[in-house]
Amino acid sequence: MHYRKEVEITTTLQELLLYFIFLINLCILTFGMVNPHMYYLNKVMSSLFLDTSVPGEERTNFKSIRSITDFWKFMEGPLLEGLYWDSWYNNQQLYNLKNSSRIYYENILLGVPRVRQLKVRNNTCKVYSSFQSLMSECYGKYTSANEDLSNFGLQINTEWRYSTSNTNSPWHWGFLGVYRNGGYIFTLSKSKSETKNKFIDLRLNSWITRGTRVIFIDFSLYNANVNLFCIIRLVAEFPATGGILTSWQFYSVKLLRYVSYYDYFIASCEITFCIFLFVFTTQEVKKIKEFKSAYFKSIWNWLELLLLLLCFVAVSFNTYCNVQIFLLLGELLESTEQYSDFYFLACWHIYYNNIIAITIFFAWIKIFKFISFNKTMSQLSSTLSRCIKDIVGFAIMFFIIFFAYAQLGFLIFGSQVDDFSTFQNSIFAQFRIVLGDFNFAGIQQANPILGPIYFITFIFFVFFVLLNMFLAIINDTYSEVKADYSIGRRPDFELGKMIKQSYKNVLEKFRLKKARKDEDKKTKGSGDLAEQARREGFDENEIQKAEQMKKWKERLEKKYYSTEIQDDYQPGLLTLPSFVLFTGTTTKYKMRFSECLTK
Repeated sequence: MHYRKEVEITTTLQELLLYFIFLINLCILTFGMVNPHMYYLNKVMSSLFLDTSVPGEERTNFKSIRSITDFWKFMEGPLLEGLYWDSWYNNQQLYNLKNSSRIYYENILLGVPRVRQLKVRNNTCKVYSSFQSLMSECYGKYTSANEDLSNFGLQINTEWRYSTSNTNSPWHWGFLGVYRNGGYIFTLSKSKSETKNKFIDLRLNSWITRGTRVIFIDFSLYNANVNLFCIIRLVAEFPATGGILTSWQFYSVKLLRYVSYYDYFIASCEITFCIFLFVFTTQEVKKIKEFKSAYFKSIWNWLELLLLLLCFVAVSFNTYCNVQIFLLLGELLESTEQYSDFYFLACWHIYYNNIIAITIFFAWIKIFKFISFNKTMSQLSSTLSRCIKDIVGFAIMFFIIFFAYAQLGFLIFGSQVDDFSTFQNSIFAQFRIVLGDFNFAGIQQANPILGPIYFITFIFFVFFVLLNMFLAIINDTYSEVKADYSIGRRPDFELGKMIKQSYKNVLEKFRLKKARKDEDKKTKGSGDLAEQARREGFDENEIQKAEQMKKWKERLEKKYYSTEIQDDYQPGLLTLPSFVLFTGTTTKYKMRFSECLTK
């Protein structure tokens, strides 16, 4: 039985070390994907295209666009100036390349930018009969069924004719709807003056109509200094209520994966990751065959299966991204006179980053599977496992009240307060209220009577009552676990003892620490007595005081041992654990305790 236990501990230790190697490899792989320059490239590009104001109107930039007039001012001003950098700051010729634009002198504009519009048909909504004499046209919100596919305006170029999509880019999820590919498309020219004339012509011929629901501005950049592509999308949505809502996407991605020696080192980590994935998959298959249905009764086995599934998805995404980059990158770079659609590659690269981020999160969580070698961490897991039923029951009660308040806030303040404009926003706003981030003035202004009542009652029931009940459940269970551990009802930390003993053996082998076999024999009896005292319900502090007193007395015994003189020292502060630890020890001194003190 003892041999079997040692084999089990050794196997667990080997599994832990192997998993740590896998985790370190995964961390190197993931951090190698992230470049600090990604943030700075996104920041400088967003500052150029989002924060640059229209000349003569300091408050008008892309973020503050609210009307069609502001939109055309942005197109003919900050956008035009930001896209075309054809000379140095002293008006000298910047580069020898023909018709090239290098934004901030370092970022090459790949191909030409593209502007795309989606519209809805007339009569996609119904005008009430009493108002039909005042308004005969009705343009509803954007859906794929309401989309206008007919030509309009001058009907001579692609910007006036509907074009179907010839790319595999995902649909865009905006504030007001999900927009598909295709639409009324035109590409900008390599010449700044031609592009400006194009904007003026579109503005004068009313390219933007009442049926317009969204306009996309897409272009891509490449910075050779840091080997990063920056794919930019500026979005202007035209709601059926009027006005404009702006949004944007800046994706800095590393599409050319293997360039430097460090990149090849990351490639070796990817190969190692695949080897680990094969080994772990083989181990789990063997366990499933051995334990069959009992295998699925452990939550750690489910976590293991989830982690393996995420790893396979990550490998699949990475393979697909590399294949698509190999097939499309050369073709996209050759078409310098057309729009280069790097958005498709950027999206799949972002998907891969998201999957690998979730994978490494669960990989770190799996470490809790091996926490039995540490007392403190074992107490944490025991506390959570014991109180899970109480927490589930509490969560049901908590979310009933929480969602009731969320719906109340949405119905009362939804039309006036941005934080409660949708039911989802109401839920997030209430979580922020719990954390102390709230807009009480906006709530009170929206409804002077129900606003304060909603706020005060929510704070009282959710913050003061329910959250304190949650903390009480955790605290109560932790106290029970700690009490059980103090009286000896706890799991054996054999793995931790083995790690500690191996560490000591290594130190003794290299003569960094002396062997303490005799001391181990002496302390063995004391440890047994301490465990006995814990089982009888004595406090840990009392046991520690008794052990300290016993060690002190053993030192005196060693120095002043005599068979003739009995020990007259009777400590008045000793409790029963002290007596237990002293039992079985016949101590005699050469002189009395008073004489010891004088010496």
